[in-house]
Order: sequence, then C-alpha cells, then structure tokens
Amino acid sequence: MTTAHLLAIAWSPDPSVIGGCAALLVAYGAWLRRALTPRAITFATGVVVLVITLISPIDRLGELYLFSVHMVQHMLLILVVPPLLLWGLPVAATRGLLRVPVIDRLERTIGRPKVTLPLKILALYAWHVPALYDLALRNEQVHALEHLIFLVTATMFWWPVLTPLRERRIKPQAAMMYLIGAMAAIALLGMAITLAPTVLYPFYSHPPDPYGALHLVRQGWGISALADQQIGGLLMWIGGGIFYIVAILTEFGLWFQEPEEDEVGGPTLGRREPSVAAVVASVDTHSDAPAGILRRGSETRRTKAGAGSRPGPAPMDDTMEGAR
Repeated sequence: MTTAHLLAIAWSPDPSVIGGCAALLVAYGAWLRRALTPRAITFATGVVVLVITLISPIDRLGELYLFSVHMVQHMLLILVVPPLLLWGLPVAATRGLLRVPVIDRLERTIGRPKVTLPLKILALYAWHVPALYDLALRNEQVHALEHLIFLVTATMFWWPVLTPLRERRIKPQAAMMYLIGAMAAIALLGMAITLAPTVLYPFYSHPPDPYGALHLVRQGWGISALADQQIGGLLMWIGGGIFYIVAILTEFGLWFQEPEEDEVGGPTLGRREPSVAAVVASVDTHSDAPAGILRRGSETRRTKAGAGSRPGPAPMDDTMEGAR
C-alpha cells in the first residue's frame, strides 16, 4: 500500500450527498432566476467544498484512521462552508423570503447571537465527548447526524455576522465580541485535546483498517494515535484561532470605517456648523468683542475635537440585542 494508492481508492461517492448538493444548486438557481453572478459563484463554491469534504479521502481517512484528518473535515464544515453559502445568498431574494411572516419570526427568534453562539458551542463540545465521538465513527447514521448538526449550527452562528441583509447584521463592535467568544470556546477545547496525556478516542488506537493502510499510517507516515490526536487538537486550537482572528480583524476594519458620531449621537459628517453671524450675535455685548469672538472660537474648536472621539463599545449583552 502506497500513499498514492490509498488516496486513489479512499473515496466515498455517497449518492445521498451528491444528490442533496445537486438539489441544493438546482433550488438556488430556480430561486435566483438570473444570470451567473459573483454571489452565485460563491454559493456554488461552498457547495463544491461541501461535496469534497464529504466524499473525498478526507472523509474516509478521517473516519477510519486519523483524528487529525477528521478534524480538518469538521473545520471545513464549521468555518469554511457556512460563510461561503451565506456570502452567496442574493440580497433581494433573501429580503423577499424574510417578508414571509413565519420565516421572519423564525429568523428573529433563532437568529439572535444569544441563541446561535451557545448552540454552536454546545454542538462542538457535545460531539467531542469521547463516547459520542466514537459512536459517530462506528455508526454511519449517527455520523451523518453529527455532520448535519455541525453544518446547521455553524450556519446559524455565522448568520448574524454574514447575512447579506445589512439591516439584520449585528454591529461590528458586537460582532467582534461574538467572534471572540467563539474563538475562546474552540481554543479551550483544542487546548484540552492537544495537551491530553493519553488517547481520548479509543477508536483510533485500533481502527478497523478496511484498506490495509494502518501500517502505512503508523510506520510510513510515522503518526501514532497520540501524535495524531495532538495534531488534531492543534488544528482546532491554532488553525481555528487564526480563522477567527482574521474574522475579528475584518470586523474591526468595518468598525473603523463607520461614520463617527458626536456626543449626542448625530453623524459628524454633515453636521451644520454655526454661522459667523450666529457666533457674533452670541457674544456678550458687555464684554470686549474681539476677546469674546476669540473665546467662542476656542470653545467651538474644543467641541469639534471632543465630537470626533469614537465612543467605546457597549456591553456585550446590550449591544448584541440592540444592534440588529
């Protein structure tokens, strides 16, 4: 058994996966009813990545031999596919869909950060409990359910940040705190897996080896079960952390580009300045006129300087609920 041979045979073209993704593309095309657009290309890319994630050697090697490869599959389902699908949603069609009262109420109920973040973290932690993780590896139906839950909860998680409807996104300040919370959760779990002194998932200590590739993995590639687990934990801890840092920096850039507001909440740009006549008229007639004008001008400059400062972010709970 060689690496090239293993990669050539370790495909799992599941008809349900291929058929489901094809149906998703057809439904998207019928919904869009327009020529190919950048958003359509992005959505199609997300579907292609989903197919590759579920039928390529990533799937077979992950569920049979290597925890680290299985972690790559999970990261693709959580961090890559949902953003691509959401970026690909057409704005007008999405807005029209949310005009349906039932769908609008559903989105406003389960699309809130206080709902989506805990659900995403709960799904991630629950499916990495050793007993449940091994059960998914030994049972195809449970494994499919695991992937579906990862995909659904991750899509829900990214919706408040990446929805194509700007009025439904949370503000950048809230988005940064939201993403930091998710990053902390994934980092803690990845750290625990990486630093575990023993193999947490017994399945990978004695895999079934249907391809006769275990010798290649252990001896040819030099990956023991414990080293494999440590690599997988680092992928979650460091790899996932880098992805979230990029997302956080992106939100910071959006926050930095927002119009500044003065102390009473009005935008700095376009704020009407007092006319010269108004300043002169407001000068105390009993005081020396030149000195009064100079004093008024100094106060105006100080006011403008203070109005240009950026207000700090609100507390996380209040900002997330009020930012939509």
